[in-house]
Amino acid sequence: MRIATFNINGVKARLPRLLEWIETFSPDVACLQEIKSIDENFPRLEIEALGYNVETHGQKGFNGVALISKHAISDVKRGLPGDDSDEQARYIEGTVNGVRIASIYLPNGNPQPGPKFDYKLAWMDRLIAHARDLLATEMPLVLAGDYNVIPEDIDCHNPAAWADDALTQPESRQRLRTLINLGLTDALRQIKPSGPAYTFWDYQAGAWQKDHGIRIDHLLLSAEAADRLEDCAVDRGPRGLETPSDHTPVWIKLRD
Repeated sequence: MRIATFNINGVKARLPRLLEWIETFSPDVACLQEIKSIDENFPRLEIEALGYNVETHGQKGFNGVALISKHAISDVKRGLPGDDSDEQARYIEGTVNGVRIASIYLPNGNPQPGPKFDYKLAWMDRLIAHARDLLATEMPLVLAGDYNVIPEDIDCHNPAAWADDALTQPESRQRLRTLINLGLTDALRQIKPSGPAYTFWDYQAGAWQKDHGIRIDHLLLSAEAADRLEDCAVDRGPRGLETPSDHTPVWIKLRD
């Protein structure tokens, strides 16, 4: 079972690239972020034509997450619990073949300090609380998405350039560690314990060509899922194509 996470950075603008990737890579499940589309405008028919089921949690012009799967998606929940006033579409989860899978688009938090950073931290606190509840079910769990957190300096080409960014602040990193310390495994670091493995390159200043990237797209696995982990890698191919997303997919393979 191959599960991928991909911040598509606007599904309308990237649809040719997304369809190419789906056909080429053929994931069992893909967790998409930043679709920037309301549910009614998501290109459901084009993706269903490739043999996929589609579940979305969209928002006009901003945010938005989706799950697409070759297999049935059951018990779909939209929105992160804990704040009924939160209208941002950043979280969707469902069950595929006995695995609980979430697509997460965690807030960026810039500029910091300020209300956007406060929202990021509060959102992360809610994610920690919800993950604790999900882990208590002992169902295999995959929390996949764009976390907008650079875990360590090795996950960033130039740490000094990001020192004041919300993605590297001690409060952001501490909450990511707290989440992982609930009993989750960073799948990529399980397979590739050291060295850079970037998932995002800015469109500016030739960042892609120079490989000046950061790692902010993560797949976190419960013990039940981590026991089935066979492989995990960054698929750099889509980032090098014409009109790409500034992110590229990361994928895991789980044993049946």
